[in-house]
Amino acid sequence: MTKVRVRAKSGRSPSSRAWLERQLNDPYVKEARSKGYRSRAAWKLVEVDQKAKLLKPGGRVVDLGAAPGGWAQVAAEGVGRSGKVVAIDVLDMEAIAGVDFLKLDFLDPAAADKLKALLGGPADLVLSDMAANATGHRKTDHLRIMALVEAAAAFAAEALKPGGAFLAKVIQGGTETALLAALKRDFARVRHVKPPASRKESAELYVLATGFRGQT
Repeated sequence: MTKVRVRAKSGRSPSSRAWLERQLNDPYVKEARSKGYRSRAAWKLVEVDQKAKLLKPGGRVVDLGAAPGGWAQVAAEGVGRSGKVVAIDVLDMEAIAGVDFLKLDFLDPAAADKLKALLGGPADLVLSDMAANATGHRKTDHLRIMALVEAAAAFAAEALKPGGAFLAKVIQGGTETALLAALKRDFARVRHVKPPASRKESAELYVLATGFRGQT
């Protein structure tokens, strides 16, 4: 396949040209467009689900930090018309068939109850692809995303039914010991996964917890 290059005289900065070239030559970007997915990130969930079998017809799914909607699209396809997908983001998201969207900051005190009310029953799967805006300071960025993951994990412990699963983005450098300990207490199996669609040079990683033991 011929590699697409962006001309230096295009008026873009070198970093902007590099990003655009990567997008134009990224097979996952092209596949996402061909499938009608809103982001290449959709393939990360597709690849994790192919191995872990998280999405099942009739299932209830919560998607935290959903915009622009790639994961919500995949989740809606996986659970089908008999299932239920509820998504939340502080940003706007265009409507998706089979997805109830709540425009609200997930950290808002009212968010958890509103999500559970929309879901109409215990969740089979809680997804979180949330990421805090990068500061450029690695340690600060790590702490900020871990705070989001901890909040997502706490919500999952409230919302999941026994046997349910939790999948969330973290940053390489280690999921915090306290979070792993909490997940291992609440779930039968906890592991890190990095789907092929996650770029090798990216520090992102996902923590996958399955077999929720139920509230005690």
